Amino acid sequence: MLTGGIQTAVSLIYPPRCLACGDWVESDFGLCGPCWRDTPFVGGLCCDGCGLPMMGEDDGFAMACDDCLAHPRPWVQGRAALLYEGTARRLILGLKHGDRTDIVAPAAGWLAKATAVLAVDDPIIAPVPLHWSRYLRRRYNQSALLAQALAARLGRRCCPDLLLRSRRTPSLEGKSRAERQAILDGSIRVNPKHGPLIQNRSVVIVDDVMTSGATLAACTMACLAAGADVVRVAVLARVTRT
Repeated sequence: MLTGGIQTAVSLIYPPRCLACGDWVESDFGLCGPCWRDTPFVGGLCCDGCGLPMMGEDDGFAMACDDCLAHPRPWVQGRAALLYEGTARRLILGLKHGDRTDIVAPAAGWLAKATAVLAVDDPIIAPVPLHWSRYLRRRYNQSALLAQALAARLGRRCCPDLLLRSRRTPSLEGKSRAERQAILDGSIRVNPKHGPLIQNRSVVIVDDVMTSGATLAACTMACLAAGADVVRVAVLARVTRT
């Protein structure tokens, strides 16, 4: 009773606000009605490789989008909770560059609903890594925060430092698929102290945004080279045009 009373008092003093626009909402970590309608959640039939929405009805058969057919992925399955546009893009940029770590908890809930199918075989959940120099500047890895919150919701183990960036790479923004792959070649590896952890295990790699998939591919190849049995990917948002 005391805890409930304290929570009620706090909510009266600090009413919950919409994550996107700041308007009042009924519960913490939520979106108001208009912002919810303007947030492009992924639902229904989607590409089994990257989570991109597809036309038609979900009949239980795995489908692949044109991009995944043209550029086969090294991972076996992938899902996205949102499309990287509109309100979703603003929220993710706030999380990534604006210290909006309050977005992590609700985002993990959206991600858990979209990616529960990936956690069927008790995988290790791990984030796309940041180079230490970028981590020092940003002070946190948004993908690691998402991975930890997702693992907690799915009841799975998270290994935040499973993957390491052995060198700092330049921004991939505006680069072609081939350029992204060349930049990332050999830049990501499995942390030696965690190598035994993924031997013959499945791994789910978590990132905030998937564009071409080059970073996720580099992470996947590193896990497979270190002995992982199978790799899947979970991203908060999928870019629709690469």
